[in-house]
This record gives sequence, structure tokens and C-alpha cells, in this order.
Amino acid sequence: MEKKPRLAIFDMDGVLVDSEKAFKHACQDALLQWGVRAEREEFVPYTGMGDILYIGGVSEAHGVPYCLEMTDVSYKLYAEYAKEELCVLPWSREIIEKLSKAGYDIAVASSAGLFKVETNLNCVGVDTRLFKAIITGSDVEKKKPAPDIFLAAAEKCGTDPSDCLVFEDAISGVKAAKAAGMFAVAVTTSFSADELYAAGADYVCDDLMVAYEKFFA
Repeated sequence: MEKKPRLAIFDMDGVLVDSEKAFKHACQDALLQWGVRAEREEFVPYTGMGDILYIGGVSEAHGVPYCLEMTDVSYKLYAEYAKEELCVLPWSREIIEKLSKAGYDIAVASSAGLFKVETNLNCVGVDTRLFKAIITGSDVEKKKPAPDIFLAAAEKCGTDPSDCLVFEDAISGVKAAKAAGMFAVAVTTSFSADELYAAGADYVCDDLMVAYEKFFA
């Protein structure tokens, strides 16, 4: 990136927190109420594509039509499971606070629902007022890899897409960021560096503080 970005946009899962264990557990247990006995690996293909597809894709693979109540039940269980099973990634609070202190605008653009996003941010332990925008899956019709969610964050913050840097971990998210005309930094919490570069990532790292030092410090 030739110039420093004006807006840092964070995906949530796999970027600020590792919620896969807690959320898979919640979804598994929720789907049992509809007679669906899903294995955890069945959720993997839907990573980063929004909670409705994450849950509905698995339920429908078992021949059970998706309904919104499945997500509601999953969220209720997630609120409990997250207390024990959610992992806040080591760089999360530090990078958010450093960006804010340095005067950069910050946004969250997550395919997850608002309830899950707020639960996760509470676990990170940062003031949500530090974010100029929080965009969730319910705010856009087309989910990642469509660029809509990142474009919505840029619009709400009044920032041109070319001045945005996106922090992602998923192939669908990297593709969405590039489709939005943004610089894509990917962290290897969910996919390998080769997979992320193949998806179009501009820079891949194992620790987001390395990316902070490179592009913002």
C-alpha cells in the first residue's frame, strides 16, 4: 500500500476472536432441536459467509429447511458457551487501542449478527464507541464474497474504498475486500497463507501486530 489507509475495517471471527469452537458447539446443540445431528466439520465450508448460511447450509444438507428460530436458539446458547470457549486473539485489544490513539478511523464489518458481534466485542474488552461503524450481516443483502458489507462500512465512515484496509481471515472475506477495491490484509488463523494469497490477499501474516507496524505505525 503506497499511502497509509484512513480506515481500518476488521472482520470479527478469526480476526479479533476465535469463536469457532463456541459457535459450532452452540449451532450443533441448537440444531438438535430440529433433529439434526451435525458434525463440527460440516460447518467449515460456510466460514465467513454469515450465520444464516452457516446454520442453514448444514440443516438443509440434512434435509431440514432453515428457519430463523435456529439462529435465535444458536445465539442464546452462544452467549453462554462464549464465556468459557471463546478465545480473544492476543493482538485484538492492543491493535484497536493503538489505531484509535493514533487517530485512525476503525470499523467492524462482520457477516455475523449484531448479537454475536456485540457478545464478541464485550469479550475483547474494548469500548464499542471506538468504532466509527459496526456493520453486520443483517445490514446487507449480499454476503461475502460480495463486497457489500465493506462498501457499507466505508460509506458510513465517509471514506473512499481505496483508502480502506481490511483485516480478514477467510477466503470469502478476502475476495469481498478486493471486490470492494480495498487493500486486504489476511491473518492465518483459518486458512493457509497460500490459500489467502490465492484468494487475492495483498499481505498475509500470522500476527496482526506485524501488519499494524507495517501499514499504520
